Amino acid sequence: MKAFVFPGQGSQYCGMGRDIYDTFPAAKALMEQANDILGYRITDIMFLGSEEELRQTMHTQPAIFLHSMAAASQLNAEGVAMTAGHSLGEYSALCFAGAISFEDAVKIVAERGRLMQQAGTEKPGTMAAIIGMQDSALDALLAEAGAEGIVQAANFNSPGQIVISGDIAAVKKAVELAPAHGARMAKELVVSGAFHSPLMKPAEEKLAAALEAVDIKNATIPVCMNAVARTVTDAAEIRKNLVLQLTSSVLWTQSIEEMTTAGITRFVEVGPQKVLQGLIKRISKGAELEGKDTAADIQGA
Repeated sequence: MKAFVFPGQGSQYCGMGRDIYDTFPAAKALMEQANDILGYRITDIMFLGSEEELRQTMHTQPAIFLHSMAAASQLNAEGVAMTAGHSLGEYSALCFAGAISFEDAVKIVAERGRLMQQAGTEKPGTMAAIIGMQDSALDALLAEAGAEGIVQAANFNSPGQIVISGDIAAVKKAVELAPAHGARMAKELVVSGAFHSPLMKPAEEKLAAALEAVDIKNATIPVCMNAVARTVTDAAEIRKNLVLQLTSSVLWTQSIEEMTTAGITRFVEVGPQKVLQGLIKRISKGAELEGKDTAADIQGA
């Protein structure tokens, strides 16, 4: 069985989506629709913007979402048994699965990016990657570093790759202590906030209010959601999990394991770059992997 998976923040690159826009008239129309909805040309930032401009969360999130949906619009959805997205990518998955309309998804993704950037300014925090440490050692590390402030697991990306998030002092302390807890490497990330931690609480509350205005329907394809690592189709549960996602850990490893157990053997990453393919390769040994990032990828479908 086949699943489509959609990337999240960090997969952006300068010029992203330009060849899709130029090659497929329907994808171009979709991208122009997004420009109209947003009231500014996100495509100009995607195609011509600097790396620094594209890295701003308020731009990154709608850019990645739009790239993913433009690519998805040109793919045959027949036979897609399940879908999932990493953090921001969950909105692409839900839009693809018919739970959120494209127009509403563009609006809510842009608002999510704005709120997360704002929360990162109001409550400064940071994130770090912890490589080569057993998940079982994480609690002890976080407990020790937690003496300096809030710190928690933000992403369980793959076995041996965890991202932590929280107060700057606490995350820095965890990076310092990680080797003693068995980590091969620990490195602070260049981010604009402590995503997937309690420091995103102000954004979570405002996002919950914004989501109330969004018509969320039952998904036509099961979506394995980040916060619970199980498939969901019910509209009310989708809404609840989207709110929860901002301050909860992204259970990506557990989600891919759940999808594999359910019979998924082929994962197609739809959107910029190959980050998820690399993670899935380490989670689900033997899974068939492919990516649909460029027009050439799509034409080779």
